[in-house]
Amino acid sequence: MDNKRIDNWIQKRKERKASFSAENLFKELKNGNREALGTCITIIESTRVEDKNLSTELLQLCLENPGRSIRVGITGIPGVGKSTFIEAFGQYLIDQGHKVAVLAIDPSSQSSGGSILGDKTRMEHLSTKENVFIRPTAAGSALGGVARKTRETIYLCETAGYDVILIETVGVGQSETLVHSMVDFFLLLMLSGAGDELQGIKRGIMEMADALVVTKADGSNKKSALAASKAYGNAMHLFPAKSSGWISKSFTCSALENENIDQVWQTIEQYQNQTIQNGWFKFNREQQDIYWLTASLKEYILSDFFENECWLSELKKTEKLVADQKLTVFNAAEQLFKSYQNSRKNDA
Repeated sequence: MDNKRIDNWIQKRKERKASFSAENLFKELKNGNREALGTCITIIESTRVEDKNLSTELLQLCLENPGRSIRVGITGIPGVGKSTFIEAFGQYLIDQGHKVAVLAIDPSSQSSGGSILGDKTRMEHLSTKENVFIRPTAAGSALGGVARKTRETIYLCETAGYDVILIETVGVGQSETLVHSMVDFFLLLMLSGAGDELQGIKRGIMEMADALVVTKADGSNKKSALAASKAYGNAMHLFPAKSSGWISKSFTCSALENENIDQVWQTIEQYQNQTIQNGWFKFNREQQDIYWLTASLKEYILSDFFENECWLSELKKTEKLVADQKLTVFNAAEQLFKSYQNSRKNDA
């Protein structure tokens, strides 16, 4: 009986998948169907050729019928309480009548490929809300590929009517730069510490931040949080002026006591209004599109080389020559590239 139920489930799943079309999925998205949104994201994450073709059609429909949203990147050092903050912030937003999508790039093991996709567990309360959609993605070693899928997921969420897109990053590092290239507003969360606040994070990340918020500003920690926020604010004023014309802000908040959560949203709204008025909002999105065009092209070119068994074999031989000190790294790379270039010309 169990086997029969499983067979029926598999058959129904096959029939459902066979009925997928870009037009039908797009229609379901426009209707705000959360199950359809999850299905669409699974399709764009798939490596199957038929799914890639379907996702291309679907994303084109989404591009031609854009939704309106503000895209917010949220990052911070480990232990800063990103998920706790997002839970409180997300609740505030839906109380204000917004639909919120949380796209979380989760930590992965480089050796085993394992991933802790625990955001729905950590955001226990928020994940049950009707106007909230939470989707974790494993970062693994292919951070650029994950960022691309996250960017495509943004289009799907906007089409489904989500007007606030929150992207939680893995931590402080390369992922922040990638996420910064796909959001409108970049929010940096920090903790007050043992006097080394300005040493605990790269200056480049702070320069990218449109607002820096010191979290856990409650109880006995409130005084040190205020002092840290002031120190961060002073440091940020020394950075070069932003092209957007926006002056970055620094303040404290407490997700536990729900204090200053509204100030975060007010700051984002102020930024949005100012940059729409001065033209930066639209210009920045256009520049991001151009950046991702180039990044995607590089990805295709790299895939063409590294997914070809013949070229991988040549690479292994060349690696041996380099290891044996018979070729310099640069000479080896040049020879490989010229051979690859000539083969492409011959194919043409």
